[in-house]
Amino acid sequence: MTSFEEAGTEETVTCLHMTFYHPCQKDKMMFRRLNFCKREQVRADEMAKFGRDSNVCHYNLMDTRVSRIQFSLQFYRKLNSSEFCFEIKNMSKRTKLIVDQTELGYLNKVDLPLKCIICFGDYQILAEIQEGESMDYFETHLHLAEVPVLQERCLPSLQPIPENGISSSWFPSQGKSPMEIDENES
Repeated sequence: MTSFEEAGTEETVTCLHMTFYHPCQKDKMMFRRLNFCKREQVRADEMAKFGRDSNVCHYNLMDTRVSRIQFSLQFYRKLNSSEFCFEIKNMSKRTKLIVDQTELGYLNKVDLPLKCIICFGDYQILAEIQEGESMDYFETHLHLAEVPVLQERCLPSLQPIPENGISSSWFPSQGKSPMEIDENES
């Protein structure tokens, strides 16, 4: 037998891609302590913490308006399933965390969708989960956005925003009901 035949099966690793945006990034450099464009391993039993305090948080945001610990991410496996997920928890007493349209107060938590936008203050983070099989660790891969991720994600709809500033495309289930159309109608 060759060493190739005896080698263990390579397992894939779950990777959380996060694209960060803040309108003042060029002037204030609040993301200067983040390691962009390089994957980092995080042990499955550790919590990934984002915030201002470098003694507690591995992912530091250099901004006095950010809480010491803004939010945390916990990697876990669903009960009776092989599916791996992330749970996001708001750790800030001052600032609400918004995950897509779900608003989280202090210590509230929710499962992170496969693709979502996380917002707090002027910060926008596009989070995308690339699924894997490893139970020992996951990876993070951070990116920096030049344009707002909300703008980038909402471009395909090209729907006008009403004067009240609330786009109905952000709340797809509100005020809409299925409509039956005859296939001969145009």
